[in-house]
Amino acid sequence: MRDRAERAGWTPPLRRRRRSHWATQAPTWREARPSLIADALKRASARRSGNWFVVGASRAVRAGGRPYGRTVGGVEVVLWRSDTGELHAGPGACPHLGAPLRDSRVVCGTLVCHWHGLALDGGSFAGWEPYPAHDDGVLVWVRLDAVGGEEPLERPVVPARPAAGSGVDAVFTTVGRCEPQDVVANRLDPWHGSWFHPYSFVDLTVARPPTDEDDTFVVDVSFRVTGRLVVPARAEFTAPGPRTVVMRITEGEGSTSVVETHATPLTHEADERPRTAVVEAVVAASDRRGFALARAAAPALRPLMRRTAGRLWRDDLAYAERRWALRSAGRFPG
Repeated sequence: MRDRAERAGWTPPLRRRRRSHWATQAPTWREARPSLIADALKRASARRSGNWFVVGASRAVRAGGRPYGRTVGGVEVVLWRSDTGELHAGPGACPHLGAPLRDSRVVCGTLVCHWHGLALDGGSFAGWEPYPAHDDGVLVWVRLDAVGGEEPLERPVVPARPAAGSGVDAVFTTVGRCEPQDVVANRLDPWHGSWFHPYSFVDLTVARPPTDEDDTFVVDVSFRVTGRLVVPARAEFTAPGPRTVVMRITEGEGSTSVVETHATPLTHEADERPRTAVVEAVVAASDRRGFALARAAAPALRPLMRRTAGRLWRDDLAYAERRWALRSAGRFPG
């Protein structure tokens, strides 16, 4: 069957691997050098964000829907859309008596406070000043200059993605007790994949670690489908900003697909109990003819994609939280 398919120009994505035990895989701790991960994190932290922070999925802020609230760096933020879909953002406290605007209502594209009816159309009013906001089609961003403390950029640094309309995207969000750097460090340690997530990854090897000249992890990995059936691929991990890590599949099934991990601080920098939101956008793509059916079934696929991301992040958030706990106690060995 497989030979006939390959002669016809179609290569099945699945491969059957020999059955093996988790403990028999090659250890990766020697390759996962703490200094290498620390250097990659340092380079990522030095990159410019322009004070832009991811606050959630584009679909979470709907025209005609309720306002969307998020706290970023200790600052309350509210977002909503006009009737034409224009994104608005600004302080989440009503300038009159401090009502939480995330619990208010949007009426004909205007945000109306549910305490006393103060109405905001997105422009400056009664001491309320808007924040720059950006919708990239998958995620919404807000620029908070007082939180970021950098020279601002007009637009956020949005990673390259498959062409609009060619993929299926889903966004998963979770929150952990750690700082953004702990989330980024987790993603800059691909060596833990087969050990920590054996239900999803097998045969993971780092084909090329990052260097000062090429700050990219090149990883060969097989994504587990069932016990012995896997889908092999080559992926690249890059950190285009201080709070973002991108995995892009470059060879194999799903080539050009991306997974963007954005770490958004919820608490202010000096908080003794920091909390960070992980906002992960998955944009799956494929050049197979049947992928058009997947695009048509996107509403049904998105919950499955979020569930997959959620299972991984139950583990990865434990990694990030453990890293922060050790760092805060002065016991982190890296």
